[in-house]
Amino acid sequence: MKRLLTAFALTTPAVALAQATAAAPRIDSGDTALVLVSAGLVLLMTPGLAFFYGGLVRAKNVVHTMNMSLVSMAIVGVLWTLVGYSLAFSRGGPLDALLGGLSWAGLRGVTGAPEPELAPTVPHLAFMLFQAMFAVITPALVSGAIVERMRIKAFVLFVALWSVVVYTPVAHWVWAPGGWLRNMGALDFAGGTVVHINAAAAALVGAVLLGKRRGLRAPTTVPHNVPFVVLGAGLLWFGWLGFNGGSALGANGLAAYAFTNTFVAPAAAALVWGLAELFIHGKISGVGLASGAVAGMVAITPAAGFVTPLASLAVGGLAAAASFGAVRLRPRLGLDDALDVFAVHGVAATLGALLTGVLATRAVNEAGADGSLALLGVQALGVLVTLAWSGVVSFLLFKLVGLVTPLRADEQDEWTGLDQSDAGERGYAMADDMASAS
Repeated sequence: MKRLLTAFALTTPAVALAQATAAAPRIDSGDTALVLVSAGLVLLMTPGLAFFYGGLVRAKNVVHTMNMSLVSMAIVGVLWTLVGYSLAFSRGGPLDALLGGLSWAGLRGVTGAPEPELAPTVPHLAFMLFQAMFAVITPALVSGAIVERMRIKAFVLFVALWSVVVYTPVAHWVWAPGGWLRNMGALDFAGGTVVHINAAAAALVGAVLLGKRRGLRAPTTVPHNVPFVVLGAGLLWFGWLGFNGGSALGANGLAAYAFTNTFVAPAAAALVWGLAELFIHGKISGVGLASGAVAGMVAITPAAGFVTPLASLAVGGLAAAASFGAVRLRPRLGLDDALDVFAVHGVAATLGALLTGVLATRAVNEAGADGSLALLGVQALGVLVTLAWSGVVSFLLFKLVGLVTPLRADEQDEWTGLDQSDAGERGYAMADDMASAS
C-alpha cells in the first residue's frame, strides 16, 4: 500500500510541477558573479584603449584621440539598449540566420530571469550587459586607424551607423542561436571575428579613404607618452581576462582555461616581440612589449575556450611574429593606418581564428570541436565573410557620412591639432600658460 501511495503521489500535478521546476534553468550565483564582474572588466578595456591610443599619437591630438573611445561608450551604450542587443541576439523569424528581430527592443522582456538559449544559469540582463561591452569597444578600435585627421562629428555619426548596420549582424551570425556561421560550426569564443576582424576591416577602409595625415616627417610618428601606452596595455590585459574568461558564462573549468590562456598567450607574444626588437635594433621598447602583448590578446580571443595553455603559447608567439612583420611592412605600402589597427588586430585575429581550427580540442571544451581541415575551412570562411561584409559596408557608411558632414579636418586644424578644434581642450598646459597663470 505504501508503494502504491508513493507511485500515486509521483503522478500528481504538484510533484510533476516540482520536477519540471527543478529541471528548468536556474540562476547560479557563482556564474552570475563571474559574468557581472567580467562585464566590469571589459568596460575598463575601453578607457584602457583610450590611454593606449592616446599615448601613441602626437601631443596635440591626445584628447581628441581619447575622446573617440569615450564617445563610443556613450553612443553604443544607448543604441545597444534601444535596438542593438535585440538585433544581435533575439530570434528574427524568416531572417533568423542573418539578423535578429526587435522583440527585445528597448530591453523589453530582458529581465532578471535566465534566457535558456543564451545563458541558462545567468540573468538575461547580466548576459545583455556583458555583451554590451563587446559592442562598445569594437568601434572604438576602429578609431586607431583614423586618428589625427577625422572630425569627431563625422566619427560620432559613423559609429552610430556602424554599430547597428555592421556589428550586430556579425554578432548574430557567430553567436546567436540560429546564426548561420554558428550553425556551420564556426568557433569564436570571445570575439576574434566579431570584434577584431570586424573592426580591422573598417579601420583599413577608413585609413584608405581619409588618406595620410598632414605634417608627418616619417610614415609613423614617435609616441608622445610611452607611460600612457604601457598603462593602457596593462588595463587592456587586466580587462581582457574578463573579455575571454567571462565568455565561459560560468564559474567553472572552462573559465579557468580561458583566464589562463589569456595570460599565457600575451606573455608569449610580448616576449617574441621584445626579442625581435632586440635582435633587429639591439633594444627592447615599452611600446614594443605593449604591442606584442596586445597582439597575443587579440590572437587568443577566438581560441581562449577551445585550446590548451601549451597551444596558447604557440598562438601568442606566432601572432606576435606575424603582427611584428605586418607593422614593419605597412609604411612601405604607403598606407597610413595610424596606430596599426589592421596589422595588429586584423592580422593577429585572423591567425588566431585559423589556429583555432587546427588546435581546438574537446578535451578543453566539449561543446567545441577537435581541430580538422573541415573546421579550418569553416574558420577561414568566417574570416573572409567578415572582412568582406565589414569592408564593403564600412566603405558605404564612410561615403554616406561624408555626404552629411566632412570626414576630415581642414588643413589648419590638422597642423594645430584636433584637441583645439574638436575638443576645445589641450592635454598638457604649455610652459607659457603656466607662467601667465602664476
